[in-house]
Amino acid sequence: MPADASPPASSNAPRALVVSLHDVSPRTRENCQQALAALERLGVKQCSLLVIPDHHHRGHFLADPAFCAWLKALADHGHEIVIHGYYHQRARRSGESTMQKLTTRFYTADEGEFYDLDRPAATALVQTARADFQKLGLDPSGFIAPAWLLSREAEAALRDCGCEYTTRLGSVLDLRHARLHPSQSLVWSVRSAWRRSLSLIWNALLFRRLAENPLLRISIHPVDGKHRPIWTQISTMIAWALHDRISLTYQNWLSSTRASLDPPKNTLATPHG
Repeated sequence: MPADASPPASSNAPRALVVSLHDVSPRTRENCQQALAALERLGVKQCSLLVIPDHHHRGHFLADPAFCAWLKALADHGHEIVIHGYYHQRARRSGESTMQKLTTRFYTADEGEFYDLDRPAATALVQTARADFQKLGLDPSGFIAPAWLLSREAEAALRDCGCEYTTRLGSVLDLRHARLHPSQSLVWSVRSAWRRSLSLIWNALLFRRLAENPLLRISIHPVDGKHRPIWTQISTMIAWALHDRISLTYQNWLSSTRASLDPPKNTLATPHG
């Protein structure tokens, strides 16, 4: 837990499901469109869309007018736009430790962009990303690092930039109120057959373990829909979750949770008699 973050008090917020679609960019637009259409059929009308401004340095989204129009339309229909790194790529360093190599190369394929960024570098990227989105009339309130790998200095940079929240694999961090909400995200790794098999087993166990958690997070990547067993499990879990949860974006869930934890104070005296 961050040194200046505290666990939340008891909340009366409704049981929620947040479905997030990661790695949204011009490179993944077709797969993202298919995923969003499938999610809408399942009853998920609004998602948190994690958008990469310049995916692997292979084309900035502002250079694609069709993508920009599509993204703006999604935001107008209630989907949340979230900053998801800037390039979603981290160059390998010489002299890295075994743990650094395992984290940045095995856990994620050289995509942990904010894993060890210092505060000034992280601030510059976040500010640039915000300026890019503002050119479309969008003002994302959240930032989620690629692979959820966020250094402490980068976390401080998010506060400096006025970001409302961030998430890691096991939690949602309300940056404004310094509250940490424990919630492990379900996520699938599809890069190889053994990863897909392990993901199916692990997420089945995790889904049962999280049954009583107030917030259920399901994190999807554009390529998940290309693997039938993976997408079948995702669809089944979403359908089950919606029996007794409402589907929200991260920002809507955060607003609801803040309201339940910090109800407005009645400043007017109530007359008696």
